[in-house]
Amino acid sequence: MRRALGSKGGEESMIEVKGLRASAGLLAAGFVLYVVAGLLHAGGPANNHRAVFAEYAGSANWTVVHLAQFAGMAVTIAGLLVLYFVLDVRTGAAAWLARLGAVSAAVSLGLYGILQAVVGVALKLAVDAWASAPEAEKAARFAGAETLRWVEWGARSYQCLMLGLALILLGSALALADRLPRALGYLMGLSGLAYIVQGWVLGSEGFTASNTSAIVAGYVLILTWFIWLVLVAWRIGGPPRTR
Repeated sequence: MRRALGSKGGEESMIEVKGLRASAGLLAAGFVLYVVAGLLHAGGPANNHRAVFAEYAGSANWTVVHLAQFAGMAVTIAGLLVLYFVLDVRTGAAAWLARLGAVSAAVSLGLYGILQAVVGVALKLAVDAWASAPEAEKAARFAGAETLRWVEWGARSYQCLMLGLALILLGSALALADRLPRALGYLMGLSGLAYIVQGWVLGSEGFTASNTSAIVAGYVLILTWFIWLVLVAWRIGGPPRTR
């Protein structure tokens, strides 16, 4: 069995503790930035496209909000990748789970970049063109904007699926590695399941009440294990011991 993180003496222990704290800090900062940006997003009945497109066309902070959302997701994924390196599992099932989890996290960030290109740029241009088009062109402009909305559903669906898979794999690796509390890994896995549900609902229904429930569940679970990880990171370790 591997020794618990922070149980080793000297410089190696301090490097691990600093890495864990960096991971916890990145995860917390990314989550806060992502949520705050989401609160500033233009609202409206998401599946009523005519109503919500009008809201989007009138949004003055659209570009800033979506850049902030992408930055928040990027910082969060960076926190997950730092956690992968901190776990430092090199053999057995935990090592393969951790590696696959890290790859899944990187893929999810790439998909999120595609998503924000569709929503933050293409959809905004499309709804602006629809809102300002002459009456004779509005139907065609609306159809184009609606098509981009469906592309958004698809991109967001697969991004949620990959992020959920990353959380499940990394959470399983954390639990098996036995270097941090195993329940922390279980909570990571549960938050991943919430994202898997989001991905499925988005791909089949779009932004419905079921998707909102899955988002809330995911946020609660993620916030719980983020706070726990921060507490663990700042409680363990200490100054290097002299030999």
